[in-house]
Amino acid sequence: MKFLSLTVAFLLVGLLASAQVLPSFQLGIKAGANFSKFDSENTFNSENRAGFYGGLWARVGAAGIYFQPELYVSGKKTNLVSNAGEVNKVTFTSLDVPLLVGTKFGAAGVGLRLNTGPMFSLILDENQSFSQAAGSVFKADFKNQAVAWQFGAGLDLKKLSFDARYELGLSKINKSGYPGTKLNLFTVGLGYRIL
Repeated sequence: MKFLSLTVAFLLVGLLASAQVLPSFQLGIKAGANFSKFDSENTFNSENRAGFYGGLWARVGAAGIYFQPELYVSGKKTNLVSNAGEVNKVTFTSLDVPLLVGTKFGAAGVGLRLNTGPMFSLILDENQSFSQAAGSVFKADFKNQAVAWQFGAGLDLKKLSFDARYELGLSKINKSGYPGTKLNLFTVGLGYRIL
């Protein structure tokens, strides 16, 4: 019985000792696929289509808690189906900035992460430059911006990371046309830690 108690105690101490107590900084690249769908107030139906995303992530943390800002370009696609059955393909590109807070469990370079936080998106298209989209944020013109909330989980294996997230649209994607239209996404991605 004492042997079993000592074994359990050593395992617990080993797991706790492996938890990151000192502050750390990590930086990496990330790419993956997203599956977009519009959520509308009974105006039309929306079908999922696959898009892409890619960019940078950073992680600052200590004692198993971390802050993870990201910056990536995302191509989002969906099909809108009207009540008459007409299908319209919607495609746009955005600059996305998730600001995630999470916790990490694990040891020896293998860890499970859970995270959540807001995501800010500047919607870019052929009629709008980056500076125009960024400038209109301060005018509270949400036609070219979107706010969402992400929930996700990830797995770290040494320098590689795998992520799966759900993004719940909080703001309307447009002011007119389709009232109450919000964009929801499911994303999967692969990351590589540089630092």
